Amino acid sequence: MSPNNVASGARARARQAMRAEVATIVGDLVLERGYEQTTVDDICAAAEISRSTFFRYFPSKEDALFGQTADAGDDLRVALAARPDGETPWTAMRRALDPLIEKYEADDERTRRLTRLIVTTPALLARHQEKNARWHELLRPEVARRLGADPADRSDPRADAVIAAALGCVQAALTAWTVGDRPQSLPAILDRAMGPIAGRV
Repeated sequence: MSPNNVASGARARARQAMRAEVATIVGDLVLERGYEQTTVDDICAAAEISRSTFFRYFPSKEDALFGQTADAGDDLRVALAARPDGETPWTAMRRALDPLIEKYEADDERTRRLTRLIVTTPALLARHQEKNARWHELLRPEVARRLGADPADRSDPRADAVIAAALGCVQAALTAWTVGDRPQSLPAILDRAMGPIAGRV
Protein backbone atom coordinates (compact mmCIF):
# COMPACT_ATOMS: atom_id res chain seq x y z
CA MET A 1 0.00 0.00 0.00
CA SER A 2 1.34 3.40 -0.97
CA PRO A 3 2.00 6.11 1.64
CA ASN A 4 -0.81 8.18 0.07
CA ASN A 5 -3.29 5.34 0.54
CA VAL A 6 -2.16 4.85 4.14
CA ALA A 7 -2.61 8.55 4.88
CA SER A 8 -6.02 8.59 3.19
CA GLY A 9 -7.14 5.58 5.21
CA ALA A 10 -5.95 7.15 8.45
CA ARG A 11 -7.85 10.36 7.68
CA ALA A 12 -11.02 8.42 6.89
CA ARG A 13 -10.76 6.51 10.18
CA ALA A 14 -10.12 9.71 12.13
CA ARG A 15 -13.13 11.36 10.49
CA GLN A 16 -15.32 8.36 11.25
CA ALA A 17 -14.16 8.33 14.87
CA MET A 18 -14.88 12.07 15.25
CA ARG A 19 -18.35 11.68 13.75
CA ALA A 20 -19.11 8.80 16.12
CA GLU A 21 -17.85 10.76 19.14
CA VAL A 22 -19.90 13.85 18.31
CA ALA A 23 -22.99 11.73 17.57
CA THR A 24 -22.69 10.14 21.01
CA ILE A 25 -22.40 13.56 22.65
CA VAL A 26 -25.46 14.83 20.76
CA GLY A 27 -27.44 11.79 21.87
CA ASP A 28 -26.45 12.34 25.50
CA LEU A 29 -27.36 16.03 25.37
CA VAL A 30 -30.78 15.59 23.78
CA LEU A 31 -31.66 12.84 26.25
CA GLU A 32 -30.64 15.10 29.12
CA ARG A 33 -32.05 18.43 27.91
CA GLY A 34 -34.51 17.63 25.13
CA TYR A 35 -34.11 17.96 21.38
CA GLU A 36 -35.39 21.52 20.98
CA GLN A 37 -33.42 22.72 24.01
CA THR A 38 -30.09 21.40 22.67
CA THR A 39 -28.30 23.85 20.38
CA VAL A 40 -25.32 23.47 18.08
CA ASP A 41 -23.38 25.73 20.45
CA ASP A 42 -24.18 23.33 23.31
CA ILE A 43 -22.87 20.43 21.23
CA CYS A 44 -19.69 22.29 20.30
CA ALA A 45 -19.03 23.19 23.93
CA ALA A 46 -19.52 19.60 25.09
CA ALA A 47 -17.40 18.19 22.26
CA GLU A 48 -14.78 20.96 22.63
CA ILE A 49 -14.91 21.82 18.93
CA SER A 50 -15.70 25.00 16.99
CA ARG A 51 -18.89 25.59 15.03
CA SER A 52 -16.90 25.42 11.79
CA THR A 53 -15.54 22.02 12.81
CA PHE A 54 -19.04 20.81 13.66
CA PHE A 55 -20.40 21.85 10.27
CA ARG A 56 -17.43 20.26 8.53
CA TYR A 57 -18.68 16.91 9.85
CA PHE A 58 -22.46 17.45 9.92
CA PRO A 59 -24.83 19.69 7.94
CA SER A 60 -27.20 20.02 10.91
CA LYS A 61 -28.03 19.00 14.45
CA GLU A 62 -30.40 16.34 13.09
CA ASP A 63 -27.65 14.82 10.95
CA ALA A 64 -25.37 14.68 13.98
CA LEU A 65 -28.00 12.83 16.00
CA PHE A 66 -28.33 10.26 13.20
CA GLY A 67 -24.56 10.16 12.67
CA GLN A 68 -24.03 6.68 14.09
CA THR A 69 -26.40 5.15 11.53
CA ALA A 70 -25.34 7.35 8.62
CA ASP A 71 -23.63 4.49 6.78
CA ALA A 72 -26.22 1.86 7.68
CA GLY A 73 -27.87 2.07 4.27
CA ASP A 74 -24.64 1.09 2.53
CA ASP A 75 -24.08 -1.66 5.09
CA LEU A 76 -27.61 -2.95 4.50
CA ARG A 77 -27.10 -2.96 0.73
CA VAL A 78 -23.89 -4.98 1.09
CA ALA A 79 -25.53 -7.41 3.52
CA LEU A 80 -28.48 -7.90 1.17
CA ALA A 81 -26.21 -8.58 -1.81
CA ALA A 82 -24.36 -11.19 0.24
CA ARG A 83 -27.50 -13.21 1.02
CA PRO A 84 -27.89 -16.53 -0.88
CA ASP A 85 -29.71 -16.25 -4.20
CA GLY A 86 -32.01 -19.08 -3.14
CA GLU A 87 -33.64 -16.92 -0.47
CA THR A 88 -36.84 -15.08 -1.29
CA PRO A 89 -36.44 -11.30 -1.50
CA TRP A 90 -38.39 -10.95 1.76
CA THR A 91 -36.25 -13.47 3.65
CA ALA A 92 -33.08 -11.91 2.27
CA MET A 93 -34.25 -8.48 3.47
CA ARG A 94 -35.05 -9.80 6.94
CA ARG A 95 -31.68 -11.51 7.34
CA ALA A 96 -29.79 -8.52 5.90
CA LEU A 97 -31.35 -6.40 8.65
CA ASP A 98 -29.78 -8.53 11.41
CA PRO A 99 -26.56 -6.46 11.83
CA LEU A 100 -28.54 -3.21 12.02
CA ILE A 101 -30.97 -4.62 14.58
CA GLU A 102 -28.05 -5.92 16.65
CA LYS A 103 -26.58 -2.40 16.72
CA TYR A 104 -29.84 -1.04 18.11
CA GLU A 105 -29.86 -3.68 20.83
CA ALA A 106 -26.18 -3.30 21.77
CA ASP A 107 -26.99 -0.41 24.13
CA ASP A 108 -30.67 -1.15 24.42
CA GLU A 109 -31.94 1.26 27.11
CA ARG A 110 -30.12 4.33 25.73
CA THR A 111 -31.03 3.43 22.16
CA ARG A 112 -34.65 2.83 23.13
CA ARG A 113 -34.82 6.30 24.67
CA LEU A 114 -33.29 7.89 21.57
CA THR A 115 -35.63 5.92 19.31
CA ARG A 116 -38.62 7.04 21.37
CA LEU A 117 -37.43 10.63 20.99
CA ILE A 118 -37.10 10.21 17.21
CA VAL A 119 -40.54 8.70 16.67
CA THR A 120 -42.24 11.32 18.86
CA THR A 121 -40.43 14.43 17.54
CA PRO A 122 -41.84 15.59 14.17
CA ALA A 123 -38.57 17.07 12.87
CA LEU A 124 -36.61 13.92 13.75
CA LEU A 125 -39.29 11.59 12.40
CA ALA A 126 -39.22 13.52 9.12
CA ARG A 127 -35.42 13.16 8.95
CA HIS A 128 -35.76 9.44 9.74
CA GLN A 129 -38.16 9.08 6.80
CA GLU A 130 -35.74 10.96 4.54
CA LYS A 131 -33.05 8.48 5.57
CA ASN A 132 -35.39 5.59 4.70
CA ALA A 133 -35.97 7.13 1.26
CA ARG A 134 -32.21 7.13 0.64
CA TRP A 135 -31.97 3.52 1.80
CA HIS A 136 -34.84 2.63 -0.52
CA GLU A 137 -32.90 3.80 -3.56
CA LEU A 138 -29.75 1.99 -2.43
CA LEU A 139 -31.62 -1.30 -2.02
CA ARG A 140 -33.77 -1.13 -5.15
CA PRO A 141 -31.31 -2.60 -7.70
CA GLU A 142 -30.60 -5.71 -5.60
CA VAL A 143 -34.24 -6.33 -4.69
CA ALA A 144 -35.22 -5.91 -8.36
CA ARG A 145 -32.54 -8.40 -9.37
CA ARG A 146 -33.86 -10.96 -6.90
CA LEU A 147 -37.35 -10.46 -8.28
CA GLY A 148 -36.15 -10.87 -11.86
CA ALA A 149 -37.20 -7.30 -12.56
CA ASP A 150 -35.50 -4.46 -14.43
CA PRO A 151 -34.30 -1.88 -11.84
CA ALA A 152 -34.75 0.87 -14.45
CA ASP A 153 -38.41 0.00 -15.04
CA ARG A 154 -40.34 2.28 -12.69
CA SER A 155 -43.61 0.92 -14.06
CA ASP A 156 -42.92 -2.36 -12.21
CA PRO A 157 -43.94 -1.72 -8.57
CA ARG A 158 -42.69 -4.97 -7.06
CA ALA A 159 -39.22 -3.93 -5.84
CA ASP A 160 -40.53 -0.63 -4.45
CA ALA A 161 -43.35 -2.47 -2.68
CA VAL A 162 -41.02 -5.02 -1.06
CA ILE A 163 -38.59 -2.35 0.17
CA ALA A 164 -41.32 -0.02 1.41
CA ALA A 165 -42.99 -2.88 3.27
CA ALA A 166 -39.72 -4.04 4.86
CA LEU A 167 -38.68 -0.55 5.98
CA GLY A 168 -42.22 0.06 7.22
CA CYS A 169 -41.94 -3.09 9.32
CA VAL A 170 -38.65 -1.84 10.74
CA GLN A 171 -40.22 1.49 11.72
CA ALA A 172 -43.23 -0.28 13.24
CA ALA A 173 -40.91 -2.59 15.19
CA LEU A 174 -38.80 0.29 16.47
CA THR A 175 -41.90 2.17 17.59
CA ALA A 176 -43.26 -0.91 19.38
CA TRP A 177 -39.84 -1.49 20.97
CA THR A 178 -40.01 1.91 22.71
CA VAL A 179 -43.37 1.17 24.36
CA GLY A 180 -43.47 -0.19 27.90
CA ASP A 181 -40.82 -0.72 30.55
CA ARG A 182 -40.04 -4.36 29.77
CA PRO A 183 -39.99 -4.76 26.00
CA GLN A 184 -39.38 -7.91 24.01
CA SER A 185 -36.14 -8.22 22.12
CA LEU A 186 -36.07 -6.08 19.00
CA PRO A 187 -35.40 -9.05 16.66
CA ALA A 188 -38.50 -10.80 18.04
CA ILE A 189 -40.62 -7.70 17.45
CA LEU A 190 -39.28 -7.34 13.90
CA ASP A 191 -40.00 -11.01 13.21
CA ARG A 192 -43.57 -10.45 14.40
CA ALA A 193 -43.92 -7.37 12.19
CA MET A 194 -42.53 -9.07 9.08
CA GLY A 195 -44.10 -12.47 9.73
CA PRO A 196 -47.49 -11.97 8.03
CA ILE A 197 -45.74 -11.27 4.70
CA ALA A 198 -43.15 -14.08 4.96
CA GLY A 199 -43.60 -16.76 2.30
CA ARG A 200 -45.54 -14.45 -0.01
CA VAL A 201 -42.65 -12.43 -1.46
